[in-house]
Amino acid sequence: MKKEKIEFELTIFDGFDELSDDSKSLMQQAVEARRNAYAPYSKFQVGAAVLLENDEVIIGNNQENASYPSGLCAERVAIFYAGAKYPGVAIKSVAITATSKNYQVQTPAAPCGNCRQAMSEYEVKQKSPIKVLLMGESGPVYECNSISDILPLGFDSSYL
Repeated sequence: MKKEKIEFELTIFDGFDELSDDSKSLMQQAVEARRNAYAPYSKFQVGAAVLLENDEVIIGNNQENASYPSGLCAERVAIFYAGAKYPGVAIKSVAITATSKNYQVQTPAAPCGNCRQAMSEYEVKQKSPIKVLLMGESGPVYECNSISDILPLGFDSSYL
């Protein structure tokens, strides 16, 4: 038997103001998208902004449904729209931010498993990493160098 440890490097900024101008701009677009989220049931609003290699930014926000499985997370709304509108254009980074109408979100909310898997598909397809920025309403901002960092041992087409 052999044990191995899987680790990744994470950059933690104390807050929004420490980000580079480019990251601030992308995160601000995610914040704007978050404000328009349709979250009447969970009261948890998420916004995402996807920066493409052609410098286009595609936004998305969570869209809930009374039939819970029918809703869609902000990350998948944005990334699927980017893939539909700009097929073949690589994704450079994704900014994700979350807030709640019930409490103040002071730590970044990481993408759910479905969103990690969907984003991983694009990273594998384009053969280059996608940077991920995560932020709550206040507090630290996390920067991950790749989707594969937050989805180790991910499933991809090589298994099919």
